[in-house]
Amino acid sequence: MAKLHRAAEPDVLKPLLERARLTPDSRERVMDHALALLADLRAAQTRGWVNQFLQEYRLNSSEGVALLSLAEAFLRVPDPETADLLIADKIGDADWKAHSGKSNSVLVNSATWGLMLGRALVGDEKTGALRRLISRAGEPFVRQAVGAAMKRMGEVFVMGRTIDEAMKRMKKPENKGFTASFDMLGEAARTKADAERYFQAYFEAIRAVGRDPKAGHSISVKLSALHPRYEVAQYDRCVPELTDMLAQLASESAAQGIPLTVDAEESERLEMSLDIIGSVARRPELKGWNGFGMAVQAYGKRARAVIGWADDLGRPMHVRLVKGAYWDSEIKRTQVEGLSDYPLFTRKAATDVSYLACARDMLAARNIAPAFASHNALTVATILDWAGDSRDFEFQRLHGMGEGLYERLVNEQGYHCRIYAPVGGHRDLLAYLVRRLLENGANSSFVHQLADEQLSEAELLADPVEKIAAVGGTRHPSIPLPVELFSAWKNSGGIDLAERTILAETAMAIASKPLPFRGGVGVGPVTSSAGLAPSAVPTPNPSPEGEGLVRSAIDRAAAAFPGWAATPLATRAAILERLADLLEENRIELMALAVKEAFKTIPDALGEVREAADFCRYYALQARTGLAPITLPGPTGERNELRMEGRGVWATIAPWNFPLAIFLGQTAAALVAGNAVVAKPAPQTPEIARAAVRLAHQAGVPEDALVLVTGGPDVGAALTSDPRIAGVAFTGSTPTAKKIAAALLEGEDRPLVPLIAETGGINAMIVDSTALPEQVVADVLTSAFRSAGQRCSALRLLLLQEEIAEGVIEMLRGAMELLILGDPADPRTDIGPVIDQAAYDKLMAYRDSAKAQWIKTVPVPATGLFVPPTMIRIDRPEDLTREWFGPILHVATWKAGQLAETVARVNAKGFGLTMGLHSRIARSAELVEADARVGNLYINRSMIGAVVGSQPFGGEGLSGTGPKAGGPHYLHRFCAERAVSVDTTSAGGNATLLSLDEGGI
Repeated sequence: MAKLHRAAEPDVLKPLLERARLTPDSRERVMDHALALLADLRAAQTRGWVNQFLQEYRLNSSEGVALLSLAEAFLRVPDPETADLLIADKIGDADWKAHSGKSNSVLVNSATWGLMLGRALVGDEKTGALRRLISRAGEPFVRQAVGAAMKRMGEVFVMGRTIDEAMKRMKKPENKGFTASFDMLGEAARTKADAERYFQAYFEAIRAVGRDPKAGHSISVKLSALHPRYEVAQYDRCVPELTDMLAQLASESAAQGIPLTVDAEESERLEMSLDIIGSVARRPELKGWNGFGMAVQAYGKRARAVIGWADDLGRPMHVRLVKGAYWDSEIKRTQVEGLSDYPLFTRKAATDVSYLACARDMLAARNIAPAFASHNALTVATILDWAGDSRDFEFQRLHGMGEGLYERLVNEQGYHCRIYAPVGGHRDLLAYLVRRLLENGANSSFVHQLADEQLSEAELLADPVEKIAAVGGTRHPSIPLPVELFSAWKNSGGIDLAERTILAETAMAIASKPLPFRGGVGVGPVTSSAGLAPSAVPTPNPSPEGEGLVRSAIDRAAAAFPGWAATPLATRAAILERLADLLEENRIELMALAVKEAFKTIPDALGEVREAADFCRYYALQARTGLAPITLPGPTGERNELRMEGRGVWATIAPWNFPLAIFLGQTAAALVAGNAVVAKPAPQTPEIARAAVRLAHQAGVPEDALVLVTGGPDVGAALTSDPRIAGVAFTGSTPTAKKIAAALLEGEDRPLVPLIAETGGINAMIVDSTALPEQVVADVLTSAFRSAGQRCSALRLLLLQEEIAEGVIEMLRGAMELLILGDPADPRTDIGPVIDQAAYDKLMAYRDSAKAQWIKTVPVPATGLFVPPTMIRIDRPEDLTREWFGPILHVATWKAGQLAETVARVNAKGFGLTMGLHSRIARSAELVEADARVGNLYINRSMIGAVVGSQPFGGEGLSGTGPKAGGPHYLHRFCAERAVSVDTTSAGGNATLLSLDEGGI
């Protein structure tokens, strides 16, 4: 099962197609039944609020997107000012009038009328009778109306705010004959307190449902809601704890005599989920209880294998088969991580085929009690045909959706259908609501297509087996393999660290690699415990290389420059591509160096190698397309050409925090542009630079065209002060960049040469009250503390809107408590040590000086250079005057309505590297985009991890000179531009004109 989800889609689908195929006779019966179900569904369109909503407001329309966005955020906004901004943003520009009176639903039409009124108040219209008529009511009227509409949406999708309310609602006439599977709303726990609250809610729900066992209701449980670190890297911690919690819930369910189903999670957690479910299923105290169950997602390539696994447990298992809930995020994760293939099917019809194949297996299984969750008439008709006269299974549908499909089957034909019924407050509804609407409102979904009057019955009920067979089971053409994500260059390959065995093998391979002697900086051998004790950290001794060795290195590079510059551009580009291949071939060795020398965690070390490879391939492409000679226009009889050529010998000076990616990125850019390079790594990380240079030489770069010099500031000063250096690429501190700039101007006879500098900054994230706190907390932890806060782009200043500040801070406190500090070679480690004793001493001294302002700090190992992640409260953004390069986060607040002023206050600091914004208001994002003076702005995501070619990286002001690394303008700065103009008439005439059939004697 482990490798199946990375297999090619046609290979996975081949056996599924045969299993899902209908015979001609059964196809005719299924179609007849499906047409009858379709008629029932369409008849129910007039009474199903959600169906009518989706019919009137398609989710591919601006109005549908606006309503979905408003529903997602409005109910959590505590302050009226921001609520009004959100309303204006979402409904102010949409054409609600076009929907007036169009629906058969009084509710939809009344909601449309309310939206029209709202637009009149908050839209661009400044005059008009309608606006004058209702202007007296003002924004509070609109706010109350929208709030009521959003709560109404909540009532449609949520069975009840409490379990008692939900059970009472299930007794209403519209639910006659149906049972419910109650799920306590909550997508995932971020803190231990969250997990404990969800566990208690599940436990109380089990007891509440158990008070009426004859009703036949059940409970659904999400494992991710029960543990805040439900991650493969934390397997040894979370799996035993989750197993114990699930066993307690199962035991209580058994005692109450009600079923319990474990919901499905993302594919990266599948094997963990199976380990937990399997362990609980085998508990002797649960023997004889037949109510335990699990959900399986048919869009996963391993779905059918999971069905077989469940049947082989040797005990009765309820299995709920669903199409899937995380399709878009699974696709993105696979692309971002550069994995070999998708864990799921890329075509909706392929998911339908998988569903049918799994359904057939479930009907034939010995130990499975099947439950089929579907709103698709063809799927339901097929299952009914395969089941024959049997009633030993049930259907399931979502509360608020699929009305009309099952009523006749349940109340007239004796089939059983269970409603998946969320329970919780409307604030908890938001993530669930958005996901369900997106699933069922997507263009390919049956619910969406049912609302499309242009589709015929034949199109609605088309056989998915025939659809997939027609395309040979191939991947969807709009979803390339991750390696092909960037069509013009090859995306770097990743390692699936969410696979436990792969993670363990990677960690073992890294641990087995010895770290060589750090020659050149006066430091002895370092063991795998490097960085875990002060004695193991390099101390800045004078470099033995000195000015003489620097001069010798420049001599070699200068002599090699003409030959390298004359090397064809295509050859230089091909060498870079070969270097990228070598980096990936030697990935484990390079990762081991990054872990043991730079103290990077395993995921960060992998990212380091991938980014270095991406730089090489991207710059090779940019060189081919952007550095080739260009013929320019001019008068007849003249040839004009612009050439981009190497400038001479470049010095590249790299930092220790990205000792491979930045070191090689700067160097590769200079080389492919035709320059020779003298490359100097940080004194803390020379060995990974040595490995990179060896691979570059192996790829074809002449040894004298790329020369490595190692050492400290004295070596750097000797390098930049040499007048033969034709340019400097530097990443590091602002004071050092200024010293380099000054050195490049010394000497009357020294040419003016370019300096490319990237120098960090006081990077801020601004959060307003529309933001989702759980998402904010996850992104803050990543941005501020990953890599021990030692990234140029790391978050230093968190600016929270006053109304939500304490709630977000409290959640951050809880999330920080779960961070694990330790040996970076340990897969469980979140944060390793800082780079050296000097950094440690500086950070700890500052942290201690601000002790009175600490909001939260966490314990660290007893020995080692571990700076405790610390959250510090400051009164104003102006109180933070310098960058602290470590895991220290400063927090201040801002007032509603002062977003522009807050951005201006951040700009006033003079730095301009990264900024973040969390907001659901598009106009707020537009404001920040227009006003922020930063090189990289990140909206509703973390602030680190810029991707080569997608997010070119670099700052302005005190944060650097540009151009941006990994962007389309970077290479040109390494070049000399030379224009050549030739008068072709001077050699006896214009051959071009003479060849024309005009003129002459």
